[in-house]
Amino acid sequence: MFQLHFARGLRTGISQTFSIQFAALRYGRPASHACRRLPLKTQEQLYHTVKRSFLNGASNKVQLASIQRMVRNLSTSSTCHSEEGKLIYSGNLGNAVRGVKMFSYTSSGASLCVMPYILLKTGIGVQSLVLKGAFCGVIGFFTFLTPILLHIITKGYVVRLYHNQDTDTYTAVTYNVLLMEKKTVFRQSEVKIPGVSKMFTTFYADKKSMLVNPILFPLPHDYNHLMGYDKPFSFDTEDLDDPNKS
Repeated sequence: MFQLHFARGLRTGISQTFSIQFAALRYGRPASHACRRLPLKTQEQLYHTVKRSFLNGASNKVQLASIQRMVRNLSTSSTCHSEEGKLIYSGNLGNAVRGVKMFSYTSSGASLCVMPYILLKTGIGVQSLVLKGAFCGVIGFFTFLTPILLHIITKGYVVRLYHNQDTDTYTAVTYNVLLMEKKTVFRQSEVKIPGVSKMFTTFYADKKSMLVNPILFPLPHDYNHLMGYDKPFSFDTEDLDDPNKS
């Protein structure tokens, strides 16, 4: 590639040299005299021409690589289909949610394993039954509370969302209690938007709360169609005339 651009620049410089020689012969001067008159200037022009040609070739190569990468990504995203339909959404916190829940389960299991050892070493296991029950209740409460809260908060987080345009059905992939993928199939007519915005709920699908990030939709039209924002807006004029209705 460098040799090609160097040859192009050299060809440009040689053509400029020939034009100088032709101009010299035209005005009745020998070509050698014209070349000896401005040798430094000609060399500088040739150097800058080759340098500019090389830089342009390098920039064109970078632009061509970026364009090829963009076309490859677009072709991959456009052909990313499965049995559930076309992939229209991918959550960026799926691995984080799974990792946090796995860490919570691991720490809770370790606490349950260490609890008998603590009871025996501290002597609580041989004392009164009330003290033993209180200690186990406190430890068990904090041991099971964290995984339960994490599951309640993240059970509706959508990892992937597919859309089948033929049947206008959606397939939402979430994580269940055992950290396995769970698929929920619903139609757009079953999507309900909560009247009051909630922190961990974007919409309800068949009475199940779902959480998505609108920014992560590659095509805004997919999000608008999911939420029903592309439907024509209609209202009853009688509600406007009646001041008692709000």
